[in-house]
Amino acid sequence: MQTARNVSSNDHVNNLKKKKPYKVIQVEKIETPEGMNGDNWYRYVIDYGKSQIEGKKPGSLKLVKQHAESVADDLNSRNTTLGNTGAYAQRNNKK
Repeated sequence: MQTARNVSSNDHVNNLKKKKPYKVIQVEKIETPEGMNGDNWYRYVIDYGKSQIEGKKPGSLKLVKQHAESVADDLNSRNTTLGNTGAYAQRNNKK
């Protein structure tokens, strides 16, 4: 039987909270994506070491920046809550 670990007192998790590995590195105005409406679109990039997440969103620059920061904060929160180093837990591979 496995026992649950106390995540809140785990030093590794506390260190992850300080690092915040997901961070917004770019927000730029773009042309309206094909098939979409509106004329005020932005592209944002969230960096995670060797990986990047790209999103596109309409709105003002301020609102899109806030959205991108919220996404990065959410991903960081998931990391520290789960005690993982990535947004998704590694699967147990059966051999």
